[in-house]
Amino acid sequence: MRLMLDDAQKARLDRLWDQLRYVSQDALTLVDAFDQLWQYATQDADPKVFEPLRKPIQDSAAALRKRLVDTEPAQLQAVLDFARRAYRKPLTAADQEELRRLYAHLRAQELPHDQAIRLTLARVLVAPAFLYRAETPGPGKTQSPLNDWELANRLSYFLWSSVPDPELTAQAAAGKLHRPEILVRQTHRMLGDPRVRRLATEFACQWLHVHDFDALDEKSERHFPTFSALRAPMYEETIRFFTDFFQSNRSVLSILNADYAFLNGPLAQHYGIPGVASNEWRRVEGMQKFSRGGILGQGAVLAKQSGASRTSPILRGNWVAEALLGDKLPRPPKDVPRLPEDEATENLTVRQLTEKHTTDPRCAGCHSRIDAFGFALEGFDAIGRHRERDLANHPIDERSRVADGAELDGFEGLRQYLLTRRRPDFVRQFCRKLLGYSLGRSVQLSDEPLLKEMREKLTANDYRIDIAVEIIVLSRQFREIRGKEMAYEE
Repeated sequence: MRLMLDDAQKARLDRLWDQLRYVSQDALTLVDAFDQLWQYATQDADPKVFEPLRKPIQDSAAALRKRLVDTEPAQLQAVLDFARRAYRKPLTAADQEELRRLYAHLRAQELPHDQAIRLTLARVLVAPAFLYRAETPGPGKTQSPLNDWELANRLSYFLWSSVPDPELTAQAAAGKLHRPEILVRQTHRMLGDPRVRRLATEFACQWLHVHDFDALDEKSERHFPTFSALRAPMYEETIRFFTDFFQSNRSVLSILNADYAFLNGPLAQHYGIPGVASNEWRRVEGMQKFSRGGILGQGAVLAKQSGASRTSPILRGNWVAEALLGDKLPRPPKDVPRLPEDEATENLTVRQLTEKHTTDPRCAGCHSRIDAFGFALEGFDAIGRHRERDLANHPIDERSRVADGAELDGFEGLRQYLLTRRRPDFVRQFCRKLLGYSLGRSVQLSDEPLLKEMREKLTANDYRIDIAVEIIVLSRQFREIRGKEMAYEE
């Protein structure tokens, strides 16, 4: 320490030792240890040699006991400070009094300080103010503005899925957050923060139906023995893609047409991408020549919308129609027979089996709207690898014709179709999903003007994601709360 540490480092080390001794209460433990040593020493030796140690040990224990008592009020105050952060708003006098009374009541029952503090803290963690993000609507049918604390909570849970950080809290405490310029500035700051990864995980992964993909255990180990080790990297690829999407202010269209991917060595090897050898994650350019880039080529999406031992054009096509384009499809009839699960033992390809299945008049209407999307992705197997033949060695046919007459030539044909002819539908669906997530409710008819504004401004600003987020946080829907009667009627 003398040779290597400067004064600040020495002081920090001293503080850490002091904290350790305070928490471990080693001075009290040493008293018991000394008493045991004294008793043992009287049996075989002269205990007087240990006598000089007695007073320093007892003095140290007495000092710690006094310090423990002296710091009890500070620890109770720390619980109150934690409650303010947990409740995500200033504590009212009634809130503080309730917690202080509870602590005093517990001590009056002769509970030690430590237990009383733990139970008081437990009370904070079961309080409705901690468990729920409560907002107080105004009277009548009119909408009322959120206060700055409620607005800070909405913004933080939208972008970070967590409590406001000190800077956002400071703006709310100063009563400035409701100002549009401050709200926009904080929004941009938060979008650029690494914590926006939570928006990628909670919004994007739920929208694409791959949330918690790393726990997916539905694949046949006999057919796909490498899958279990790739689940986490596949999920991480999607999360990193959308974290970059928000942090770097990407175009909404890049969700489909990005020419890059986030890969590590095992995932790159799985995809057949050269030049990525280590386990370190990196952004890799030039992915479109490998039929990757964007969500359509991500393993998590392709594997989730497949069966245990085969692909599923029906699942993949339905996912494109509903998740990406917002089409509403009826549920399939209950008595429709299932397709065979193992493509390796079939004389027909999965595509041929699907086409045979959809000759049923009850099924043809929906399948004519979704199957072509799924057929275009047949060049990927059930865990997202490229293939030219299926497990039964049948050649793969990726060409298809969609209901509006457009012809798709595999993965790239589907991507271009979504980017051109169905671009308005894709952008609208993205806006609906983002708006609904930000408000924590389903999109309503009254939201249509806001959705129209989002689409128009995205189109005029190269589809940059910060435009969509800005419009949402400045909207009445985000900054106001519906009145009680208005909420009841809806």
